Amino acid sequence: MQLDAKIPGGPITEKWDRHRFELKLVNPANKRKFTVIVVGTGLAGGSASASLAELGYNVKTFCIQDSPRRAHSIAAQGGINASKNYQNDGDSVRRLFYDTVKGGDFRAREGNIYRLAQVSENIIDQCVAQGVPFAREYGGTLANRSFGGAQVSRTFYARGQTGQQLLLGAYSALSRQIATGKVKMFPRREMMDLVLVNGQARGIITRNLVTGALESHSADAVVLATGGYGNVFFLSTNATSCNVGAAHIAYKKGAVFANPCFTQIHPTCIPQSGDFQSKLTLMSESLRNDGRVWVPKKPGDDRRPENIPESDRNYYLEIKYPSFGNLVPRDVASRNAKDQCDAGFGVGPGKYAVYLDFKDAIGRDGKEVIKKKYGNLFDMYENITGDNPYDTPMMIYPASHYTMGGLWVDYNLMSTIPGLFVLGEANFSDHGANRLGASALMQGLADGYFVIPYTIGGYLAGTPLSEVSENHAEFKNAEGTVANYIRDLMSIKGNRTANDLHRELGQIMWDYCGMARNEEGLKKAIGLIGNLKTEFKQNLMVPGQDKDFNSSLQKATRVEAFIEFGELMVMDALARKESCGGHFNEAYQTEEGEALRDDENFCHVSVWDYAGAGKDPAFHKEPLVFENVKLTQRSYK
Repeated sequence: MQLDAKIPGGPITEKWDRHRFELKLVNPANKRKFTVIVVGTGLAGGSASASLAELGYNVKTFCIQDSPRRAHSIAAQGGINASKNYQNDGDSVRRLFYDTVKGGDFRAREGNIYRLAQVSENIIDQCVAQGVPFAREYGGTLANRSFGGAQVSRTFYARGQTGQQLLLGAYSALSRQIATGKVKMFPRREMMDLVLVNGQARGIITRNLVTGALESHSADAVVLATGGYGNVFFLSTNATSCNVGAAHIAYKKGAVFANPCFTQIHPTCIPQSGDFQSKLTLMSESLRNDGRVWVPKKPGDDRRPENIPESDRNYYLEIKYPSFGNLVPRDVASRNAKDQCDAGFGVGPGKYAVYLDFKDAIGRDGKEVIKKKYGNLFDMYENITGDNPYDTPMMIYPASHYTMGGLWVDYNLMSTIPGLFVLGEANFSDHGANRLGASALMQGLADGYFVIPYTIGGYLAGTPLSEVSENHAEFKNAEGTVANYIRDLMSIKGNRTANDLHRELGQIMWDYCGMARNEEGLKKAIGLIGNLKTEFKQNLMVPGQDKDFNSSLQKATRVEAFIEFGELMVMDALARKESCGGHFNEAYQTEEGEALRDDENFCHVSVWDYAGAGKDPAFHKEPLVFENVKLTQRSYK
């Protein structure tokens, strides 16, 4: 397989402008002749649907929830990056580009990242015009705060609910297009298959989650904006409906998957409190602006944190990384928290937590200032744990949060299936081995507002497309295949629920392919997942009927995809014999315990091509070329 990323030539500062000019255009009168399917209504899907409809395309948008407002994008709390340099502290497009390349441990494309940094400024203008209530300084200018991995303030925010406010902005634009009839919204639908006609993506099969009915939908192109696969770990910060289903379907239809083992562990989560939790709760990374991370110097110190004097506290991030302190990137903060707890310095009932303390910030700025910045986050923490963060430090521990891997796409955001575009967290393109905080919102909105409107037009204008409707034989065949698949799941009649099997998978993934990995554990995980796959096919229990609202059936289809995908993740981790970013192989580390890359052998994107049931996928590489930054050992000291 030849993987052509289609990165334009010329200076990096001119690539995107040059490419936009060279793309073929669809004139305004012809746009109404084309129909585009968008699966997902988070920031990437919602902004794409609104933008494409505003241009004149007919858009069919599919939402797994009852409303686009419930997309998981609302959970992003801390902010969105942009290089506007309002603080006049040295930021620029190039610095944002460099910080993102470095933050990803030099495992992402330069061209894609520079474009992301360029359009970041447009995103802020777009959102302000929509009425997104970003925080402002006294003089009326937009406020910024710092985030991990940067030494400038470039993160725009709306208290601790930035994702929700940005999503409401995209939703308002989407609602306008629904009202005009240019967007037809299909809520409570789950994608069950991708339909290819002459090798091109021409539609999808969905299941109505309320009635159980299967539906066929045709189009001239398909856009997947279905988020990441963090719930492969069962316990994660993701909403429980987040799944790998649509991406995994596309993978099995010929869309290759890139860097599946690149998952991000977020350092600032409320620790697990019981065996039967369904998810974990994220505390925003923005809290590390004012909160200080520490553990007791004495192992097993059970004193209340307010009773532990300064002399008995270890502010380990500030000591180990003096230049960045508590604002080191997420992978570094997470790994160090785990190291402290593994060494016996953890706090709380399970001893797997560290403190995030706001005493000094409150003493310096006053309680009201801290409340204005983080009040809703503090309230959420108190509601969940019963502790008041104004009086006692938060307890936090790393958890699965985001996925940098995803379906492989070229510079146009098109997968290896012609006509199938992939946006936001569902693709792999911008974050390498570790995503810097406040960059997920930036990528989702960049893809939806400012990239796909150009690149999908280039595809539609330059590609011969035959007339296709839902009556085409490929739709009938696909619908029949899905019906048979559901019938087979319902007929197993075992005694284990999908949730129970998912919990077992999550423990395997966390233990052997989580924060730290080694070859022995990864090989063991392959065997355990194989056993779990057999157990699923022989002992799954799905009560109820398929032609009805059936959450157990929904869960079963998603868990089977997670089991198969978990196997691919572990295979990818085994193949990458280095440590980089969030991928930490214990055999490859510096003397100081930091990730040790192997640029000579692994400076590439790992790409996996489905070869059929029961067969190992084919492995390919996309070499990464760095012409504008120098490959260096990442350091935040």
